Amino acid sequence: MSKVIVITGASSGIGEATAKLLAKQGNSVVLAARRASRLQAIVKDIEAAGGQAAYQETDVTDRQQVQSLADFALSKFGKIDVWMNNAGLMPQSTFDQLKVDEWDRMVDVNIKGVLYGIAAALPVMRKQQSGQFINLSSVAGHVVHAGSGVYAGTKFAVRAISDGLRQEEAAAGSHIRVTVISPGAVATELPNTITDPATKKNVDAFYAEDAIAADRIAEAVAYAIAAPEDTSINEILIRPTKQIV
Repeated sequence: MSKVIVITGASSGIGEATAKLLAKQGNSVVLAARRASRLQAIVKDIEAAGGQAAYQETDVTDRQQVQSLADFALSKFGKIDVWMNNAGLMPQSTFDQLKVDEWDRMVDVNIKGVLYGIAAALPVMRKQQSGQFINLSSVAGHVVHAGSGVYAGTKFAVRAISDGLRQEEAAAGSHIRVTVISPGAVATELPNTITDPATKKNVDAFYAEDAIAADRIAEAVAYAIAAPEDTSINEILIRPTKQIV
């Protein structure tokens, strides 16, 4: 059965790849990000391939914009079956550099953006008595390294928030599923948010050799969505085969 799927951070990388794959599978996708021109181009690509898609420019750090996105999806397609909290930033640096503005931004996008997505879609799914949240964490949500403390903290938070939501919805009998996807090195724009030259050099070198395609993560998302309604794929951890930690 065709589903209506909202994807934040959909202007590139994992979000774009997932939107295109899910639309190809016959679902209706609603794309959200700050770069409206990119979203428009992706929607045109999907429609040219015979898929159904719409977009709305959205900053996930603004709760009203996220709520407006949910309202838009409902007005366009009448329901929200899946909400994918994919928007994220990774400006890694050591604590002594005191990049506090970057810490604030990561908290706003990586944590609050997820919470705002839950706040916007949960009442809809409760009313439907069905739905699914797919929240993007990271390998950094499982393992911490020097220089990744704040980023890892936000991604550990995504896992904690997701499992709390999972438990509450299971207890409520709402039939709402919760899935966490934790990618390792994936060939996306994410490393471009790193402003510390030494850290960026190391990350770029690793990604250039070992990163996997965003399509691999899209396939995992599609797998979780396609599971029978009585089965919840709660967590998927995906690394390149060459990635050690």
